[in-house]
Amino acid sequence: MTDTTDDRIEGLEPSGAPADDAPAAGAPAEPIEQAAAKAAAEGGCHGGKETLQAAARQAGKSATLDKLAEDYPTGPHDQPQSMCPAFGSLRVGLRMRRTATILSGSACCVYGLTFTSHFYGARRTVGYVPFSSETLVTGELYQDIRDGVEQMADPERYDCVVIINLCVPTASGIPLDRLPHEINGVRVIGVDVPGFGVPTHAEAKDILAGAMLKYAREEAEAGPVAKPRNLVEDAPTIALLGEMFPADPVGVGQMIEPMGLKMAPNVPTREWRDLYAALDSVAVGAVHPFYTRCVEQFQRAGRPVVGSGPVGLEGTSDWLQRIGEAAGVAEAKIDAAKAKAGTAVSAALAEHSLKGRRLVVSGYEGSELLVARLLIEAGAEVPYVGTACPRTAWSRTDREWLAAHGCHVQYRASLEQDTAAMREVRPDLAIGTTPLVQKAKELGWPAIYFTNMVSARPLFGAAGIGALTGIVETQTAGAERFQTMVSFFEGVGQGHTAGYGFSEVPSAKRKMRRAAKAEKRDTGVPDSVGT
Repeated sequence: MTDTTDDRIEGLEPSGAPADDAPAAGAPAEPIEQAAAKAAAEGGCHGGKETLQAAARQAGKSATLDKLAEDYPTGPHDQPQSMCPAFGSLRVGLRMRRTATILSGSACCVYGLTFTSHFYGARRTVGYVPFSSETLVTGELYQDIRDGVEQMADPERYDCVVIINLCVPTASGIPLDRLPHEINGVRVIGVDVPGFGVPTHAEAKDILAGAMLKYAREEAEAGPVAKPRNLVEDAPTIALLGEMFPADPVGVGQMIEPMGLKMAPNVPTREWRDLYAALDSVAVGAVHPFYTRCVEQFQRAGRPVVGSGPVGLEGTSDWLQRIGEAAGVAEAKIDAAKAKAGTAVSAALAEHSLKGRRLVVSGYEGSELLVARLLIEAGAEVPYVGTACPRTAWSRTDREWLAAHGCHVQYRASLEQDTAAMREVRPDLAIGTTPLVQKAKELGWPAIYFTNMVSARPLFGAAGIGALTGIVETQTAGAERFQTMVSFFEGVGQGHTAGYGFSEVPSAKRKMRRAAKAEKRDTGVPDSVGT
């Protein structure tokens, strides 16, 4: 294996070399060393899923892989096309105050992940513990990680240090579970997030958020913990699962207020102590239904979990009923909350109608079913919704409602499935992933990127109706401009202008070269020097 780098980031120095006659702490045994070397020799993180899985199992990671397979089943096909899963865990760590996040993996992977994280607005440093073939198979990498964590564990700056194993360290059996539980009063959390074991970056959010919630729950059960900054003490609270637009928890808080309930911090949280406040809630709304490990921790804490979310009129009424019952609220108060929210939602639906418009929806955020449901309640026809996330108990309510309204739900949807559905439906607007949007625009069909255009706006209550219908109305009203773009860019990116992947000599360029040579011969002007 070729060394990724021998450099260390500032503050993370290499450890001393192990003795020649004894492996370093965490060093793999001989068969494991061979497996790790084989995985690395065959391309490191590009060595193939089967090779890396086999190496990881030989390296003692069978329990880790089995748990990943149990919590995040792949479904009808292998794995959706998406970004590196580890980005999800990285994002959770970088969004939290007083949390240091460190990556251990191939340099190319770390570069891509840090680039993506800063592209999405992260303003915190990403730590990196590099490795070479020697430090990988001897176990010195484990000691380097431990040294790095110890140097980062400054209680004046951090509440928690997170270390994330990427593909190659996981395949090589680097045992993050052997790291100290805490150092200098700073919590230490290590997670394996290999691309060959975690289907999507959405579920990788659950891996780290679930590990943090487990740690916080055990702390709270053991004794007193730090008081959250904005702890609600005058009313029972509801926690929501999933990243969402900042205005949505505020809107949900207004909906549940007639029931005498208030909002707890949603998970993933923005600060460690918020985990305690979330665990202190009386019920949990699994708005994003793939947070399997977080749900497990809330249930272990005795908190009931309710799926779906308050979208549209039927969805809002149903969700408020179930969340009120889970929180032990009297029926009269539940009815009052439903009546108040229903009035606002009904008014919004009357003002914003999508009747006569046909759409398809796909994405990898986890809220795709909710978006499709809201569009249908607003009058649109949505024959297909695809999500990269798995089918879980917490999406059952939305799945059954959508099926009853003529919408096919495709879990673990691939680009090919999304594209086939789009071509069959021929929608007025496609809401989807970047490659699906690209294919739609090549056909001259209106399309928008789910993450940037939909997830960046409210979804719940009356605000969600106004925001989502406004997008659809704007995009479908200008449908003709997409056909204009197709004709304007006709031929670009095709044939000899295709760029990367075009292996033949373009015939047009051959003709240009011949014409240029003929012109030089005719004029007698010699070739310029130095051009």
